[in-house]
Amino acid sequence: MIIGLQVVLVLTSVLLIVLILLHRGRGGGVSDLFGGGFSSSLGGSSIVERNLDRITIATGSIWIACAIGLGLLI
Repeated sequence: MIIGLQVVLVLTSVLLIVLILLHRGRGGGVSDLFGGGFSSSLGGSSIVERNLDRITIATGSIWIACAIGLGLLI
């Protein structure tokens, strides 16, 4: 059980890093390196942006649950 939670925690950590870097930048920064500047004409309320927000929140929730579960088991 502990090994399974550790694997899920590592996978969700990497996925969170990627998802956060994909978000549209507010004032430039790292997201512009990955093409974030090209979508500046699109509004923040686009379907893609909302879905990216939902996926990021869901992944963060799974990450928090795994961290709490590992803390309780260890």
